[in-house]
Amino acid sequence: MKKRSKKYLEALSKVEKGKAYTKEEAVKLVKETSFSKFDGSVECAMRLNLDTKKADQQLRGAIVLPNGTGKNVKVLVIAKGAAADAARDAGADYVGDNDLLAKIEKGWFDFDTLIATPDMMPALGKLGKILGPKGLMPNPKTGTVTTDTAKAVKDAKAGRVEYRTDSYGNVHAAIGKVSFDDKALIENLNAFVSQIVKVKPSTVKGDYIKNVTLAATMGPSVKISLNSFDN
Repeated sequence: MKKRSKKYLEALSKVEKGKAYTKEEAVKLVKETSFSKFDGSVECAMRLNLDTKKADQQLRGAIVLPNGTGKNVKVLVIAKGAAADAARDAGADYVGDNDLLAKIEKGWFDFDTLIATPDMMPALGKLGKILGPKGLMPNPKTGTVTTDTAKAVKDAKAGRVEYRTDSYGNVHAAIGKVSFDDKALIENLNAFVSQIVKVKPSTVKGDYIKNVTLAATMGPSVKISLNSFDN
């Protein structure tokens, strides 16, 4: 069994075991129990009633959070011509085509998000084994394969978060930083949960959301009452 640090145990003692808090209480508690020396992220995890063996119950997508993520995102765009120019004008950190693909192949990963135009995907596909495990492979479902590179760059910079169900039917995303005020975190939390509700597969039987928790990068998880999302 993993031995927990003294700081973690002190933080955990402030969370009542088995209690489901309102989202307002949960946000305050997550901030209070974060014990990192840096400005940690606040992550929302949702356990869903999904059978991920069925293709239509594998969720994947992205949402631009109303208050961003608090993270300075480095954006790389693989495109040519007008699409490349539009990406530069929109504030992309790196723009190129085969030259940047060659750098990635040699192990360069100084970026957080990779956007590509559809015509560049065959070339990118050859790097799938490198980009896939790092979660960097562009995908139309998340808006990272697109001809509208300007919008994709602006969304990434504004705080777009991607989500994807794991094999157990869980989804999670960072919804901000511990330094955010409560209102900003609650608005981001509401937006993320609403998005997951919106993409509920029509084939799901019974209760869709089983559990929602919040946790800081270094801190215990806090369970949120599902009734808290009715308002």
